[in-house]
Amino acid sequence: MNPESRRAALREMADGPALDILVIGGGITGAGVALDAVTRGLRTGIVEAQDWAGGTSRWSSKLVHGGLRYLQQLDFKLVTEALHERERLLYTLAPHLVKPVPFLYPILHRFWERPYVTAGIGLYDTLAHVGSKVASMPFHRHLSRRGVQEAFPSIKPGAMVGAVKYWDGRVDDARLVLTLIRTAAGYGALAASRTKVTGLLKDDDAVVGARVTDLETGESFEIRARKVIAATGVWTEETQDLADTDGGLKVMASKGIHIVVPRERIKGEVGLILQTEKSVLFVIPWEHYWIIGTTDTPYEQDISAPVVTAADIDYVIDHANVVLAEPLTREDVIGSFAGLRPLLQPGVKEGTETVSTKVSREHTVAEVVPGLISIAGGKLTTYRIMAQDAVDFALGKDRAKQLPSVTERTLLHGADGYLPLTRQVEQISNRYGWTPETVEHLLNRYGSAICEIGALVDERADLAEPLQGAPDYVRAEIVQAARNEGVLHLGDAFHTRTRMSYDQPDHGLAVVEEVADLLAEELDWDAERRAEEVRAYRDLCAAEDAAAQTADDTAAAAARAAAPSLNTL
Repeated sequence: MNPESRRAALREMADGPALDILVIGGGITGAGVALDAVTRGLRTGIVEAQDWAGGTSRWSSKLVHGGLRYLQQLDFKLVTEALHERERLLYTLAPHLVKPVPFLYPILHRFWERPYVTAGIGLYDTLAHVGSKVASMPFHRHLSRRGVQEAFPSIKPGAMVGAVKYWDGRVDDARLVLTLIRTAAGYGALAASRTKVTGLLKDDDAVVGARVTDLETGESFEIRARKVIAATGVWTEETQDLADTDGGLKVMASKGIHIVVPRERIKGEVGLILQTEKSVLFVIPWEHYWIIGTTDTPYEQDISAPVVTAADIDYVIDHANVVLAEPLTREDVIGSFAGLRPLLQPGVKEGTETVSTKVSREHTVAEVVPGLISIAGGKLTTYRIMAQDAVDFALGKDRAKQLPSVTERTLLHGADGYLPLTRQVEQISNRYGWTPETVEHLLNRYGSAICEIGALVDERADLAEPLQGAPDYVRAEIVQAARNEGVLHLGDAFHTRTRMSYDQPDHGLAVVEEVADLLAEELDWDAERRAEEVRAYRDLCAAEDAAAQTADDTAAAAARAAAPSLNTL
């Protein structure tokens, strides 16, 4: 995927035969819908107003899990479904992107609490194994106070009397979305980011397509489609309003934030799951840092640009410090990010037959008006089930039986051949002069598509070198982002193709000039365009930093507005 393929996809969607399915929204759900539809043999297109994963999906807790808190709510169906999807992603569909990670569930009281926790986590493990067609992670283990100290040396003395160690999965959420899009495009889906739907085409009362604007050029197109599926998350109601109807799903935006601290700041090889008065706090180990979050608060500001406030950061730090021997401070935070969860509201707007029953992470599919289908709710882990349900709904019961989903067995880009390559780390290291750690980093981001990185280095040897200001990444990754992963702007490389906007100090600004040089050469930017891209990213970073000094969402939104989002034609 690159700027040329994007333009070609837009032209084909507008000028070619009508699509069977047009997907609006390029987050995890929309990407999953596009892959499900195209692998059934349907002529499929997908458009996204921002970058891929640009709304919510890149700002999650980066977990693929069943959800212990949903087990507490006795939602066995959701937990079982999510656990089975976790297993598929871990061992079949995307083992390069989804990795097992151990967590400690604290035991705070002697005697009575351990049997209670053991019963819950034991059921969690059992639900993952029973009926699963793929391998599963180890069963839970009990740890004494001493065992906790050995597994997590930074634990505060007396913070817990013991723990239960269990396993879940972690994921690079943005790269999962991008990989879904690349996989769908590989099977023939037409994909265009930074393409905003400005209206819906109607024939009598039925939606038969969409009017879109290319936010890069301002050019408008009409795309005809037999069915339009809106997977727009917190923009669900806004999308439905384009159909001139009072019907549809109702969605509430809930803000969740995370902070990032260096790995060496906290000593431990396992994660923690902590109950708070408002939500669940995860302390998640990553390659060279920890992600700590989340919050869960209603959000009423600009949904296109949620930001972290000082109060948010303090809340997370304060709750993490309850169990940390050496308390975190604001100076330990190298990055932070905010995202909005789309939570279904009870019922639906008038005029829609499909009814949701409660605010839930479960999803609902509804035909808002003939031809326009909305899907909302759910969670990242169950994106594949959501996508399957949406396409089944669009096809109708009889045709869905004739064209069943095959995504349960469709490997994502980079999965095929990944496992053998993990046995060849030494050979790859020797060939390109990389450390084993760099090879593992690349395998865990690209899987077998590491060969694409290797081809770039074969073409130009200096691309094997690490970025001077962010040595965890190599220069070839930036060229890869532009040539094969659809980057259109400098910020795309920092936010979605890498994690440098939050896993490097100061938003990765130490490397911004080097990245800009690589993108400018690959994307043929002139000096003026290059300077504009650098200025826009610096302004965005400054606005987010200003927001992080404010006390509430209103003040933070005002600070963030100082750097308007790109291309809002």
